[in-house]
Amino acid sequence: MVVKQGKKEKKQERKEKRRDKKGIVQNKERIKFTQETGGLFSYAFPATVEEIIGRTGTRGEATQVRCKVLDGRDEGKILRRNVKGPVRVGDILMLRETEIEARKLTQARKWVIVLFVEKV
Repeated sequence: MVVKQGKKEKKQERKEKRRDKKGIVQNKERIKFTQETGGLFSYAFPATVEEIIGRTGTRGEATQVRCKVLDGRDEGKILRRNVKGPVRVGDILMLRETEIEARKLTQARKWVIVLFVEKV
């Protein structure tokens, strides 16, 4: 019985060495990490939608909006952002970063060809 217990301990040690080598985090360490740092989620700053500028993306799947940052170091700053999904004026967006702004929405110009035909 003592021999089998020794084999189990050796097997457990080998598993731990492999995990350490690969950098795998065990459940106990994950729980400790979440308790110490306040969670696995990154910080986000609230911003209210002030104006809807228009649709963007190749198929119009995103909406470009102007939003005002409510909290953080850029408080009061008005940004232009692309939002995916339904959005209305007055909605609150949670922004992970408040430094990068979306490009201005350029409207595609439709060229109209007009042909003048003379009557003979």
